[in-house]
Amino acid sequence: MHKFTTIIAGLALLCASFSLHAQDATIRIHDEGTGVTIPAEIYGQFSEHLGRCIYGGLWVGKDSKVPNVEGYRKDVFDALKALKVPVMRWPGGCFADDYHWMDGIGPQEKRAYIANNNWGGTLEDNSFGTHEFLNLCEMLGIEPYISGNVGSGSVEEMAKWVEYMTSDASSNMADLRRANGREKPWKVKYFGIGNEAWGCGGNMTPEYYSDLFRRYATYLRDLGGNHLYKIASGASDYDYNWTKVLMNNIGADKGMKGISLHYYTNIGGWVGSKTSATQFSDATYYTTLSKTIEIEEVLQKHIDIMDTIDPEGRVDLLLDEWGTWFDVEPGTNPGHLYQQNTMRDAIVAALNFDIFHKYTRRLKMANIAQVVNVLQAMILTNETEMVLTPTYHVFEMYNVHQNAEFVASDILTKTVKSDRKCPVPEVDATVSRKDGVMNISLVNTDLKKAKKVLITFDNEKAVSAITAARVLTSKDVHDYNDFGKANVVEPKAFKDYKLTKAGLEVTLPPCSIAVLAAK
Repeated sequence: MHKFTTIIAGLALLCASFSLHAQDATIRIHDEGTGVTIPAEIYGQFSEHLGRCIYGGLWVGKDSKVPNVEGYRKDVFDALKALKVPVMRWPGGCFADDYHWMDGIGPQEKRAYIANNNWGGTLEDNSFGTHEFLNLCEMLGIEPYISGNVGSGSVEEMAKWVEYMTSDASSNMADLRRANGREKPWKVKYFGIGNEAWGCGGNMTPEYYSDLFRRYATYLRDLGGNHLYKIASGASDYDYNWTKVLMNNIGADKGMKGISLHYYTNIGGWVGSKTSATQFSDATYYTTLSKTIEIEEVLQKHIDIMDTIDPEGRVDLLLDEWGTWFDVEPGTNPGHLYQQNTMRDAIVAALNFDIFHKYTRRLKMANIAQVVNVLQAMILTNETEMVLTPTYHVFEMYNVHQNAEFVASDILTKTVKSDRKCPVPEVDATVSRKDGVMNISLVNTDLKKAKKVLITFDNEKAVSAITAARVLTSKDVHDYNDFGKANVVEPKAFKDYKLTKAGLEVTLPPCSIAVLAAK
């Protein structure tokens, strides 16, 4: 079996015997496959009660003048259906450890009002609660991922929530669910026991949280044929000790099926100004890409720890928060984290997927932050309009890789240095195969120059025709889609390729992402 790694060659290597000749990059696809499936959950979403993610984003209410489907904003509902979302995390984030689920059930006019103390002090009326979230997932075929409240909640509260959602018995919580209009229990697989326990979820030590997890996990029972996949609140980016302690102190024997990880592409730091989402220099563009691909080293180090302690691979790694984090748009509430989404964000998303696919032996889920109107969103809305972002289009173009067999490839390409440690490849790629079709995704990170790419195969007869091809690009990396304007960043048919005796020759426009289907 070939290695799953990508070979990135610098200028020194290019001067050696591995000449690119007339090409800017060469890719060798080991087309016999690996037998490893890319989980659909790698393309997961995250929806927090933050800014306008829920209210005005997913939910407008049944009485709204905005066209809706049972209270869900129709344009957003339809866009998510087209995206084939496999899993969605809710209600947070930091909000999860302030969330008391019984505030969000029963008649909406009688639900409790609270202040969202984590995100701008906004009034939270709890009109979107357990029923609204789980029904949305059911209608769209999305696997729900619930984040439970450890920070300010109790074991009893969390156990009753599981009973309310999943029990088919005659019990107080199941009967309460029935009284609130839902006879049949929902299926809830993924359940997070707390969020960011090292920070907004309680400022705990890993040792203390480990004991709490074991206590909570004891009382979160499988009911009515439902089986919980219990997820521990894992580390923030470089905190390898957190992973080590949880793996040693909890492990699969104490109910931990998965451990989370959070990593944001944030180049300005957590205190003070970050950088603009739309106004940035070429140097900042490459710094952003360098920071985002640094996630590969982070994944490797956490996985190495997990492999050492759990060589059987019984505990999975879930990257349940990732994406870009820039300054909010001018004039918006700083606590709502509303940022625009440019072609740069699309490149970030594609590079991340290229990395994620290589680590699915352990990495079983990734949830971008967040689905609507927050951080690196798929969708932006105002009172009447909806915009699909460049990141949305990457998710849609790449969904051909969901549940497909990962196909290993080696890449020979130049790199660009930034002021961070990770050099940025000029060309990147990911390959998978499903239903007899090989899907090849290509990225050109160069802002100025098109790249000629030669793709070869171990079996020269592996590909006989390209049956579909699209490209996402724009004249300017700062371009984004906005309300009241024609979309400037959206996929278009791609024709700049040809099959020759040498292989598949592709010319990628500057700053572009292409996906080709081959048979």
